[in-house]
Amino acid sequence: MNHGRREKNGAEQSQFAPSTSQAGEPKVIPFAQRLTCTIDEACEVTGLGRTKLYELIGAGHLATTTVGRRRLVVVRSLLSLLEMNSR
Repeated sequence: MNHGRREKNGAEQSQFAPSTSQAGEPKVIPFAQRLTCTIDEACEVTGLGRTKLYELIGAGHLATTTVGRRRLVVVRSLLSLLEMNSR
């Protein structure tokens, strides 16, 4: 008896499973095409520290969204910020 649990066979895939290339490796989405990134990823891409990123977020210069307790940076706003500062 499985008491309401679903059993998965090897051929069945979740609609939320990461897409894979023909070689079976996960597809890598280019950073600029991603919707969000973590604070740590934003630090790595920009070369800024966490404190500076949180200052920019607090000042309204960088958009974020929260999912549960996790704060994610909106990549579009991060790229816009970098473009504005590169002029």
